Amino acid sequence: MDFEKTIDRKQTSSVKWDRAEKIFGSSDVLPMWVADMDFDNARPIKDALRKMIDDEVLGYTFPPDSLFTAISNWQNTNHNMPTKRENILLSPGVLSSIAVAVQAFTDPGDSVLIHDPVYPPFFSMVNKNERQVYRTPLNLENGQYSMDFDDIERQFKDEHIKMFVLSNPHNPGGRVWSENELIQLVELCKKYSVILISDEIHSDLVYSENTCVSPVTLDASYKDWVITLHSATKTFNIAGVKTSFILVFNEDLKEKLVKVQEETELDIVNTFGMRATEAALAESSEWHVALLEKLEANRSIVTDFFDKELSDVVYMVPEATYLFWFDASRLGVDNDKLRETFARIGKIGLNDGVSYGPSGKSYMRLNFAVPQSLLIDGLKRIKTVFDHYSK
Repeated sequence: MDFEKTIDRKQTSSVKWDRAEKIFGSSDVLPMWVADMDFDNARPIKDALRKMIDDEVLGYTFPPDSLFTAISNWQNTNHNMPTKRENILLSPGVLSSIAVAVQAFTDPGDSVLIHDPVYPPFFSMVNKNERQVYRTPLNLENGQYSMDFDDIERQFKDEHIKMFVLSNPHNPGGRVWSENELIQLVELCKKYSVILISDEIHSDLVYSENTCVSPVTLDASYKDWVITLHSATKTFNIAGVKTSFILVFNEDLKEKLVKVQEETELDIVNTFGMRATEAALAESSEWHVALLEKLEANRSIVTDFFDKELSDVVYMVPEATYLFWFDASRLGVDNDKLRETFARIGKIGLNDGVSYGPSGKSYMRLNFAVPQSLLIDGLKRIKTVFDHYSK
């Protein structure tokens, strides 16, 4: 668990590193954008995959009972969500699960609501499936995002919303929604017959002062309205194994999901993903605890740097995730030029906020799940950009 070990990921077909020049226009850009970590994987995961390669024929496989047990135990222990095997559907990824849910619970032309700003594929998954996307803005209060329930209810009613896709915790802001907020949201969903899809892929990356709650656990009646999406891939840095799971507690909702999965073969996951997920959830809790300590330390480095070196830059202290969301409006650069500006002047690759929706237009997203040496280098590059426009 050496989180300060620098791993050379270049020429490994890494999206984060090997596509940096194509995306940012320069080979010397430090990529701190896409949400995977520059940390070595937990030993139990690597051991499980090595053993499989050494001992087995890589033929057709089916999900073992032990995988479902690992998922159930993890959800019960970490999310207060008693889960049986029949509540679990496997999926290649959370985005695949969103696409399945869109097809299962809405028809072409139906309306789906998402937050603004929010993870960009929420929009694209809905839009590509020929549904209408509506956005409800998040309000900035005391340095954190909050939901606008008046606007949500208005749109539920006026736009005949059929589904709400929630990022819980929020990406990119890192907000951990409170129990009261989630109850308000689900009650509105019940009132207007809206299915709530809760993407909880970041829910195991929550800092010590916060607790992430799955809305389906807050009231027995919510099981009829809430679908939970989860995966070990973000928490354990195994995004490449392409495995996730859907948690569904209502039999009618489950039947609709299963029907679409069977029609699209999106119920099949690969052997490596199954083995890696089981080893992560069943055997890698020690690594997970150490990771959270490292991320918390890195979060402090980032906020301390901004407080000292960029004190007039507005940012959000992430309550979860390893993503840092800061306002670059002080630069006076057109929003659609911010990503290029940071890459050209600072030699750093960041996500531009405008891609997360109109309300994110002046922001940038930094991935701080890196060794300390890389993090400090990246922060200095960000400061170079602000210094350039302060002259």
